[in-house]
Parts: sequence; structure tokens; C-alpha cells
Amino acid sequence: MVWADWLVSTVSRALAFGVPLLWGTLGEISAERSGVINLGVEGMMILGAFTAFAVAFQTGSPGLGLLAAAGVGGVAALFHAFLSVTLRANQYVSGLALSIFGLGLAGLLGRGWEGKPLAATLPSLALPGLSRIPVVGPMLFQNQTVLTYIGIVLAFLLWLLLFRTRWGVAIRSVGESPATADALGINVTLVRYLCVVFGGLLAGVGGGYLSVAYRPAWTEGMTAGMGWIVIALTIFAAWDPLQAIWGALFFGALYHLSYRLQAFLAPELLKLMPYLFAVVVLALSGFGGARWRRRAPGALGVPYVRGER
Repeated sequence: MVWADWLVSTVSRALAFGVPLLWGTLGEISAERSGVINLGVEGMMILGAFTAFAVAFQTGSPGLGLLAAAGVGGVAALFHAFLSVTLRANQYVSGLALSIFGLGLAGLLGRGWEGKPLAATLPSLALPGLSRIPVVGPMLFQNQTVLTYIGIVLAFLLWLLLFRTRWGVAIRSVGESPATADALGINVTLVRYLCVVFGGLLAGVGGGYLSVAYRPAWTEGMTAGMGWIVIALTIFAAWDPLQAIWGALFFGALYHLSYRLQAFLAPELLKLMPYLFAVVVLALSGFGGARWRRRAPGALGVPYVRGER
């Protein structure tokens, strides 16, 4: 029974901590499937975290806070899309600049907000019937917020969109060969803009979850590198929304265990675990024979100029 309780607790907390990773990864998958890599996830998430907290604090509504976080993430992503799609700037440089800008702006605006209590937080809920299933119920269907379940449903919907609809064919075509897609009458610019902005909306919500649900407070740098984990998780999931669910759960478990096992191993070593695995994933993706490399969109990171081959 002790091991069963430990397993239930670990999976439950891993699922809760994996929520912002899942939302951010789904957004990054959307952008990268269209051929645009966005390294600004960290910046969008931290801006979403601050915005959600500030709006929730002022209005007393965490729901409004999350909507505002989505809007801020979308605006930040729109800026990245303008630079990388319209101006054809280097996508990696643009994304890095967005992360640095987001971290700096959130830190500046967040001065004076630290230590303030949030009166209303996003509540946890238990799904009727399912929460009573032995072991599985407490593990998956209790003490989770609505964003947990929406995130999982969203992963399935995004998978259906990408792989079972004509819109998905258009998105993947733009990401694989924008010139071919353009020749077929697909508006490459529009598709990339929509996918990047949609990704920003999801990243903003993921950051907002941290400050109004998981740890309802504002702390400068509270995303703690989660945006970079999202980049690695996108590769780890092989740009597949369904695999992102398991990837987010896995990295969420690493985060949880880094605190749970401090009585047995050095805390410094345990806190490195999520980032160490992220580095391993990124390193493996560099080998030409790795499955992640083979499944990457063909035009990922490459600006499209009409008429050029």
C-alpha cells in the first residue's frame, strides 16, 4: 500500500506539473509543423505568468487572468512571426531575443508584485465517477485543474487537425515544402502566421497556469527554464501532439522527483535531472540517424521567399 500511495502521488503531481509543459509543447508543435521554430517560448510563458497573476489579482478571476495570458502570448508570438515570416529574419535569433525581452519585461513589470497573495485561484476538480476508480481515479482524475483535461483533449484535437484534415495537410505541406504548397494555392504566410500565433496563445496559458493554479503567486523567473524544456520536449515527442502527453508527464515526473528524492540524493543533482534529459534529447536530435531528425519538418527554420528554390 505504501508503494501504491507513492505511485499515485508521484503520477498525480507529475501530471499537474506537466500541464504548462504540455500546453507549451502543443503550441511549439503547431509553429514548427508550419516550418517556424520559436525559441521564445520561455519569454512568452513568463509574460503569461505575470499577466495572469496581475489580472487575476485585480479582478479576482483566474479565468480572466488566463485569457489575458493567452492574449499576451499571442501578441508576443505575432511579433516573432512578423520578424521571421514577413521580414525573413533569422528565426533562432528572433526567438532568443523574444525570450530575453520577455524575461526582462516580466521582471521589470513584476517589481512590487512579489509576496502578494492571490485571493482566487484556479480550483482543482474531481471528475464524477472516474475519480472513484481504484488507484487510477486518485492518480488521474482528482486534484487536477480544468487545464489538465483541456490540455489532453487539445492534444487529441491537434493530432486530428494535423493528420486527419485538409487543414493539417496544408500546415504540414507548408512546413515540409513551402514552395510546393505555394504552387498548390496555399497561402504560406497566412498559415505560418496562424500557427505561430496559436502557439503563442498556448504558451501564454501554460505560463499563466503556473501563477494562478500550480503556485498561485508571482515570482521573478518562476518559469525556471520551462520554455527550453518545451523546445526539447517538442523534439522528444517527434512533433506528435499525442506523444507530447507522455513527454510532458515524463518531464513532470522528473521535476517532482527532484524534490521528492532529496532525502536520498544530493538536491543539486536532482534539480539537474529535467535539464540533463533535455540536453540529452537535443544532443540525440543532432545525429542524422535519430528518429527525431528524420521526422523534423523539412523546411523548419528556413524563411520562404516566393520564387526561390
